Amino acid sequence: MARHWTINGRFLTQPITGVQRYGREIVSALDILIADAVPLTNGLSVELLVPPDFNEGLSLKAINTRRVGSIGGHAWEQTILPAYVRGGLLSLCNLGPLATRKQILCIHDVNTRVCPQSYSAQFRLLYRTLIPLLGRTVRKVTTVSRYSAKELRHHKICPTADVVANGHEHALRWGAIHSDQTREISGPRTIVVLGSTVPHKNVGLILGLQARLAAVGLRVAVLGASSSRVFGQVDYKGAENITWLGRTSDAELCALLQDCLCLAFPSLVEGFGLPPLEAMALGCPVVMSDRASLPEVGGDAVLYASPENADHWLNCFMRLLDDEQLRIKLVQRGREQAARFRWAASAHRYLELMRGLDGLTPAAEFRSNEHAN
Repeated sequence: MARHWTINGRFLTQPITGVQRYGREIVSALDILIADAVPLTNGLSVELLVPPDFNEGLSLKAINTRRVGSIGGHAWEQTILPAYVRGGLLSLCNLGPLATRKQILCIHDVNTRVCPQSYSAQFRLLYRTLIPLLGRTVRKVTTVSRYSAKELRHHKICPTADVVANGHEHALRWGAIHSDQTREISGPRTIVVLGSTVPHKNVGLILGLQARLAAVGLRVAVLGASSSRVFGQVDYKGAENITWLGRTSDAELCALLQDCLCLAFPSLVEGFGLPPLEAMALGCPVVMSDRASLPEVGGDAVLYASPENADHWLNCFMRLLDDEQLRIKLVQRGREQAARFRWAASAHRYLELMRGLDGLTPAAEFRSNEHAN
């Protein structure tokens, strides 16, 4: 039986955050499974459709990439894409066309409802309007954690959602390359924080510890967002133990994570929490919030702290600083925990879901342990 599926490639025109990383890695993993002709791909052809402003492709062997239409953005997704869909549609990054019912849609979180202050009014309106409509329209909703599945039900976006999690393998491909900046700030007394301007990322909690961290010889490397915006609510002037690195490459991030005390991840809410998974995969100890999806990601391989109690965080940092055996244990457990989350397994699950929507219940022999989590 010949089957055809289309992938919504709008995410390839967007900056890479955790959501876009998910799209890229799932597509790449699907391509490998199709090229390897695993049984679930029998009779299956897949095409990746992208808007005209697409300019950075994936290295794919079995999935064809095609530009369609003359406009981009939401207009492309809602009006152009549906006309070119053959068979079913796989939309991996929160949104898809309302006109396509035979669609698998991954909704990563409901953060516009849980923490609306983190988003613009226009963004909130768009997501609060489209996502519930999509949840009632598409044939299958997936998400990235049990927490997000529960939130989707709680907010009546969809009654059920299959959990198809993020993976870790991409971090192992980065390769560590220090820049002058990362080399200068790296070392066993450096805490790495991924800077963000949105309130639910809670970066200010770590920055507010600057004086107490300085007193014990610890420093903070903040990666990512603009220093003026991240530090806007914290008086960091003159704090020599806080360094803003701005945006870094994956190779620089890898080098820093492999040469620091830990990654600190104090989010109040996350749909998944990819940075801690990447850090664990690279052998970096993690101290992170005990909220939302994060315990699913960290298991017993990280140190947890309340995102509202700075003392808890300082205590965790001191434990890592003073107890080398604890650090060694967390590194080992972290790698083991990260290995449980694999892009190959998640892509395999999407193949099962696609086959199911094609009316072909996966046979027992297709549920290979080779691709199971």
